[in-house]
Amino acid sequence: MILFNDFKTEYIYLKKEIDSAIKEVLMSGRYILGKKVENFERQFAKYLGVKYCVGVGNGLEALQIALMALGIGEGDEVITTAHSAVATTLAIKAVGAKPIFVDIDEYYHLDSSKIENKITSRTKAILPVHLYGQMVDIETIQQIAKKHSLYLIEDAAQAHGAEYNGKKAGTFGDFGCFSFYPTKNLGAFGDGGAIVTNKKELYEICKMIRNYGQKNRYEHEIYGLNSRLDEIQAAILSVKLKHLSEFNRKRQQIAKLYFKLLKDVPQIRLPKIRNNAKHIFHLFVIEAERRDELIKFLEKNNIPTIVHYPIPIHKQKCFPEFNNLKLPVLETKVQKILSLPIHPFLKKEDVIYIVKKIKEFYDI
Repeated sequence: MILFNDFKTEYIYLKKEIDSAIKEVLMSGRYILGKKVENFERQFAKYLGVKYCVGVGNGLEALQIALMALGIGEGDEVITTAHSAVATTLAIKAVGAKPIFVDIDEYYHLDSSKIENKITSRTKAILPVHLYGQMVDIETIQQIAKKHSLYLIEDAAQAHGAEYNGKKAGTFGDFGCFSFYPTKNLGAFGDGGAIVTNKKELYEICKMIRNYGQKNRYEHEIYGLNSRLDEIQAAILSVKLKHLSEFNRKRQQIAKLYFKLLKDVPQIRLPKIRNNAKHIFHLFVIEAERRDELIKFLEKNNIPTIVHYPIPIHKQKCFPEFNNLKLPVLETKVQKILSLPIHPFLKKEDVIYIVKKIKEFYDI
């Protein structure tokens, strides 16, 4: 049976290490903000090549805390993308700021060439999303942020280990924000997230915000949240971090096979990879003609697929103030995009079967 994600097989593969790590936490009697969180924060910062990491409750709150730490709030504008998980926009709205949506480029990312036209006196930050496992045109966006004295916050929730010119996602801006939701390339056994930065002052502020705004126990210096990565999830993530490069390589190998087998299917548009980029294929997203029919056909053949994401954020009912906004590139592409199964435990014969059925659908 083909699975879109295979958490059970992954657990079996890591069982000895995972069980030992969980047992250590349970036996320690320390379950919140202990040594396992501190160890993971150090390890993840080292992996990325940054100075500081703050473990938090989830990816949405990583973004929210980053925005709070920069003093972004009511009346401010944040330039971002409408093609992402809704958490990206929810974080901006949570601090009282206004998301300013920019259309996407051919890589499904925030189009850097359209950013400057959206900058106003109220713009405080740019929040790009490294979607599907590939980084945005980050160096250009970094230059724009510097030119206009704007903060840069990277949503790297889908890009653990992705690189641009040899530098990892989450390390270009004032903040990099990560999710450890189980489906991510580095996923916990529940919710989790992290904020990374090279600025000590921002690091200290984020540590306070995640823990009720307190610097010392019961001394609340700033407004805060309850958003703490717990010890068990941190212990699990430390184990899985050791295997992240291995698992990313497996995803890249599977993607390479998809590219080889699907390149001659004219009804399919394969993912584009940026020059100087390392794509770690959190998702393998194609554009397919007669997509909805293809989805049903594959489902009948026991092949699961997902659309990431079928309704752009600016068209969601919960944001009626943006529903009349037109983003033509995004609105066209969401009618065709389709995510095929890709995970470290997907077998070669499964990929061959998936492609065989796609070709059968198109009579190739």
